Amino acid sequence: MSSEQRREVIILGSTGSIGTQAIDVVTRNPDRFRVVGLAAGGGRLDLLVDQACALGVEVVAVADPDAAADLGRRLRERGHPAKVLAGAEGVAELASWQCDVVLNGITGALGLESTLAALRAGRLLALANKESLIIGGPLVRAVAQPGQIVPVDSEHFALAQCFPRALGDDLTSLAMGQVHAPTAEVRKLVITASGGPFRGRTRAELSGVTRGQALNHPTWSMGPVITVNSATLVNKGLEVIEAHLLFDVPLDRIEVVVHPQSVIHSMVEYTDGSTLAQASPPSMCIPIAYGIGWPHRVDAVAPAIDWTRAHTWTFEPLDGDAFPSVDLACEVGAAGGTAPAVYNAANEEAVDAFLAGRLAFPAIVDTIAQVVSEHQQPDTSSALALADVYAADAWARERARELISRSA
Repeated sequence: MSSEQRREVIILGSTGSIGTQAIDVVTRNPDRFRVVGLAAGGGRLDLLVDQACALGVEVVAVADPDAAADLGRRLRERGHPAKVLAGAEGVAELASWQCDVVLNGITGALGLESTLAALRAGRLLALANKESLIIGGPLVRAVAQPGQIVPVDSEHFALAQCFPRALGDDLTSLAMGQVHAPTAEVRKLVITASGGPFRGRTRAELSGVTRGQALNHPTWSMGPVITVNSATLVNKGLEVIEAHLLFDVPLDRIEVVVHPQSVIHSMVEYTDGSTLAQASPPSMCIPIAYGIGWPHRVDAVAPAIDWTRAHTWTFEPLDGDAFPSVDLACEVGAAGGTAPAVYNAANEEAVDAFLAGRLAFPAIVDTIAQVVSEHQQPDTSSALALADVYAADAWARERARELISRSA
């Protein structure tokens, strides 16, 4: 597709942080993009209706089936009778709707079916929902074609651009295990982490942190779940697994380094001692625009680094004692199977409990570790099935809730 053609986009998770920023990119570039469908959970119905009417979309999906009738009524009252799809199956149906690209910005494990639906329909997938790849890795890899997934996480967007340009001018050879040849020259992937709001604290100093403190991220503006995940560094553990699955680089060659300024988004270190890094101010609009516009860049998405003034960028090792979630994620990624689904599900339950005031901050990762330690992998004689992933997810949530109730 040439850059002059207007690309039709479907945005899943339109009322969340990724979705609202994606809409901002689209509305600032009406000659490049047109949104044809939106999906959201249903918790911010007023915003979803405003988005649908402003963008003139033809179809809207809401994950909460009880909100569908209300959504349809509000749209009709606004003179915009778009088609309404309801429930998780409605969101997945929208993911396969006719379009050029699907941006999956759904939070959590709920994004898996939509990821699979978009890939099966042959859509280009701009993937911000890392959890769907992490928990359903073998399932996603089985249906994804080379170049069909463009990573939207800033770290993986950065890594993809740091691979050798000899591979081509786009990501066709870089997504979903298509980098077998270049990995011989790659010594390691280096994923940067801001360190979150509690960088430098010991584990003992984390015991009394509050919800408000955990949600006060120093460099990024994100939704509550991913912000807490950044505070525990669970998000970074998930990103390590995601990088492993996207680029086929072994887990022991993926390193996390703390970079508080969040300007270097990730790096690729080569066997000759050179390291390539991608740098830009901390704005998700840049990877979002690249994801929905791939393989063409979108002009003036965000301000570039101002080289007329002095900058200081620092790097420091990750404190694995205070933040053990990354090491735990590496163990889970190496185990494979349904272990990543258990890690993710236990975390989602623990984060919900922390945000509700029912769980202490350090107990988030403690809960994940306990649930992971009790997990029994399904029979490995056959390929992983979607039912296996969902069964592990359900078991992990139930077990996490039991542990959380005992700690209350």
